[in-house]
Amino acid sequence: MKTFGLIGHRLGYSFSRNFFTEKFAAENLSDHEYVNFELDSIDEFTGVFDRGMDIFGLNCTIPYKQQIMQFLDEIEPEAKAIGAVNTVKILSKDGKRFLKGFNTDLYGFENSLKPMLEEKHRKALILGTGGASKAIKYGLNKLGIGYLSASIEETLFENEIRYNQITEDLLKEYLIIIHATPIGTYPNVDNCPDIPYQSITPDHVLFDLVYNPEVTLFLKKGKEQGAKAKNGLEMLHLQALRAWEIWNA
Repeated sequence: MKTFGLIGHRLGYSFSRNFFTEKFAAENLSDHEYVNFELDSIDEFTGVFDRGMDIFGLNCTIPYKQQIMQFLDEIEPEAKAIGAVNTVKILSKDGKRFLKGFNTDLYGFENSLKPMLEEKHRKALILGTGGASKAIKYGLNKLGIGYLSASIEETLFENEIRYNQITEDLLKEYLIIIHATPIGTYPNVDNCPDIPYQSITPDHVLFDLVYNPEVTLFLKKGKEQGAKAKNGLEMLHLQALRAWEIWNA
């Protein structure tokens, strides 16, 4: 049996497991399986390979996208530059297990956002400064889009602002708004980032990494102002398909 899996903490509903289980069934890959590996600590990672499974590839989700890097033998340059890994390919070199890390979030984000953009979309406001924002910042740089990040952390770093600094004037300039926190995820569907939604216009593009519910309160409020809106489901599909390509290359 060829085993693939997801490294995470409390996984519960797993997009990756459902996606790949359905894919394997649709393609008659009866000798493939996808398993969730719930770890209380990243220190348990190496034990995954002691379970008697023939593991060919792994996905990695929060909170371990950065912590897993210390266990890898090689990290693809873009993933290293981003500072986060969400896909691991398991190889054999000189008879030993060899782990190579990749970041397919970047591919998913870029290819999901690009179709929404017009020439006027040159600056982005990222809501959140956690691990999810790392691939987003790298992707925006690749697309030549400037950005600011709204932070709730005590210390502000370069290109970071407080949420109370998000004004109507700022939103006139930053026409892309990307939500990169878990706020509004099911079951907490009545929550949304604290920004002046009344200042959003039909010129704005709203992108939410959350995909459950399909339309978050953040997206709903933006759509009510006429903005274009998209959730994170397509990004997840794209990054998963890219991971599959990597595992089979």
